[in-house]
Amino acid sequence: MKLTQTAIPDVVLIEPIVFADERGWFMESFNEQRFHEELVKLGLPIPRPFVQDNHSCSSKGVLRGLHYQLAPHAQGKLVRVTQGAAFDVAVDIRKDSPTFGHWISAELNSENNHMLWIPEGFAHGFIALEDNTHFLYKTTDYYAKDCEGSIIWNDMSLSINWPCIDSLIVSEKDQLALTIVDSK
Repeated sequence: MKLTQTAIPDVVLIEPIVFADERGWFMESFNEQRFHEELVKLGLPIPRPFVQDNHSCSSKGVLRGLHYQLAPHAQGKLVRVTQGAAFDVAVDIRKDSPTFGHWISAELNSENNHMLWIPEGFAHGFIALEDNTHFLYKTTDYYAKDCEGSIIWNDMSLSINWPCIDSLIVSEKDQLALTIVDSK
């Protein structure tokens, strides 16, 4: 696996090695030892163990996010798309960070097999670019409703360059989210 730091160095794009031949393909989607070794090479901390896996399926135009959890149940996320495509976004919400309020994006899809490591202290969201987009992610803590938060996806102060989709489908909960300045 190849790890590349993004414009926010704590967020890492992961490119797995895919072995393909006439039968199809094979890839190791996660190897804890290699993941940790590669993070250390980049000078990044090793995350807490993954304790929960989540799987969502979305229609084209579904926007989920920008979600996060606060301590004591803050979550790091290792995210990937196994079917379809998504425009994935991570926003730094660490108030003492030099990149507070900055965001990065990556297209994750079933063709490139890329993954994104998003450590604790980030809000996360995505738009499904295709129907039947399957989004999988591992988390370093369990979901805890009393620790959850969200930032409105179109917060003007963030100026996220979301792709143009004919009609977005956003949950009521996500439509009522706060700006980064007003969030927890």
